[in-house]
Amino acid sequence: MAGFARLIEYLWKYRRRYLLGGLCLVATTSLLMVVPWWVRGAIDVIERGDPDSELGGYALLIALAAAGGGLLRGVSRSIIFNAGRSVEYDIRNDLFAHLEKLPLGYYQSQRTGDLMSRAVNDINAIRMLLGPGFLNLVNTPLYLVYAAVFMLAMNARLTLAVGACLMLLAVVFGRFRGRIRRASLRVQRQMSRMSAHVQENLSGMHVVKAYVQAEPQTARFTDLNGEYQARSMDLARVRGLINPMMVALHGFTMLVVLWYGGWLIMREQTGVADLVAFILYLNVLAWPMAAFGWMISLLERGRAAMERLEEIFAVEPSIADPESPVALADKERGLEFEHVSFAYDGTGNGEAVLRDISFEVPPGRKVAIVGRTGSGKSTLTHLIPRLHDVTSGTIRLGGVDIRSLSLEELRGVIGYAPQDPFLFSTSIQENLKFGDAGATEQEVRRVLDVADLESEVEVFPEGLDTRVGERGITLSGGQKQRATLARAILADPEVLILDDCLSSVDSQTERRILHGFESALKGKTCIIVSHRMAVIKEADEILVLEDGRIVERGDHDTLLRADGVYARMYRRQQMSDELDEI
Repeated sequence: MAGFARLIEYLWKYRRRYLLGGLCLVATTSLLMVVPWWVRGAIDVIERGDPDSELGGYALLIALAAAGGGLLRGVSRSIIFNAGRSVEYDIRNDLFAHLEKLPLGYYQSQRTGDLMSRAVNDINAIRMLLGPGFLNLVNTPLYLVYAAVFMLAMNARLTLAVGACLMLLAVVFGRFRGRIRRASLRVQRQMSRMSAHVQENLSGMHVVKAYVQAEPQTARFTDLNGEYQARSMDLARVRGLINPMMVALHGFTMLVVLWYGGWLIMREQTGVADLVAFILYLNVLAWPMAAFGWMISLLERGRAAMERLEEIFAVEPSIADPESPVALADKERGLEFEHVSFAYDGTGNGEAVLRDISFEVPPGRKVAIVGRTGSGKSTLTHLIPRLHDVTSGTIRLGGVDIRSLSLEELRGVIGYAPQDPFLFSTSIQENLKFGDAGATEQEVRRVLDVADLESEVEVFPEGLDTRVGERGITLSGGQKQRATLARAILADPEVLILDDCLSSVDSQTERRILHGFESALKGKTCIIVSHRMAVIKEADEILVLEDGRIVERGDHDTLLRADGVYARMYRRQQMSDELDEI
């Protein structure tokens, strides 16, 4: 029911359009349903042998009603269908905005293809519900009410006979409604699985090909597609049963009217004009009755779709703005970690990834973090822009708890170059300007020079306007890392986080980057994560992580003299570099 409550909120926003469309529907139905009544009057005129002028009047009324009904029908459909499109637009925008607010942990447990299916297919189902579905939901009862009023005015007994036949409609509706909803939900879920499989294969096509898995993945898709076809056929069979039953019900009702109406005429308890009007009313009701099954299908598919979307809307962002954000006043913004611990379950009951981390990064200084794979280095960097929230302890920026700052202000002063580089499927220039859309081409080329990427960009077919493909697939790993580094520097943040962003770069390129790196980092509060000693040895302080704890700290020379974990890592790095040069 929560899904429908949300849907009503969207409908309320466009209530004037739906009201106007509903009034046009009432007017359309009124004009169409009065036509059989006027036909009855015309037949009475013919039977009485009245002057032709009265018959001509009925003919004119019928023609005007048909023309007016046709015009209003088009207007009503335009208004209601456009309102449905507007609701679709709002839901899709709100869903995307909600997805943007959810934390990284949510996406680690979801499949992208499933989310995409909900954002496209399920919202389309809702649009059909709020467009054609709403129209038929209003139209069908109107037709039935009008028919009942006019029929009762002509002959109550014949109307009761028709009503008894139409009561079977409620029985059919009750029998199939639940089955359609369950079948629709199964179809939509299977579409999500299939979409997820396609998305993963397209994104990881290089892996599929490298491991010669094209045929197995195709076979897997065939199985998923077959299951989707089977579930779609189940839904089609259920839907397919309804329309023939509605048509059969209409035919049976017509038979009852002809038999019972004829019997009443022979006993002079009704007239031929009444019987003709009854038949015309049943013909008018033929389409609403036939469309009833389709309307049920739209209703249940829309309901199932809203249930699936509500599963996403119901997820509360665990990381959100505080009720009363505090403004950052201090322009010299250092970082401070105070007894910070973190576990991915968010409760502290699970295994901690970081344990009792405390250190400071004074304004304009550089702190480097090193450690073995899995020691918690990247997780630590994720806590600063609140991609995850600390389980316990406090992180301060400029003396202010980062949880007291608005996310926009906090993240607005932080530049982040991740270990796993991500580029959008746009041009190189647009990717670099992602954090600063107003940057000039000169500024873009400056950061490209810092990242030692300018000469390589010049070789590309369209230079800065070269499209990099999905996730930057047309660039090498090192080029992608340098592009994300340039993007972080171009944003000119006050706090810069570099998470092993040169791991895919060769040693010669690394030396060229480091040569011009100091000027780019000057005056910035900087945290550098790396396993490359050339990157970190000039840091003001180096932290060594082991199993989520700081086991050593100090500058490069101090840690070498201590002959501990850092010294061993440094010696191994030196040996590796010497072997690379041989």
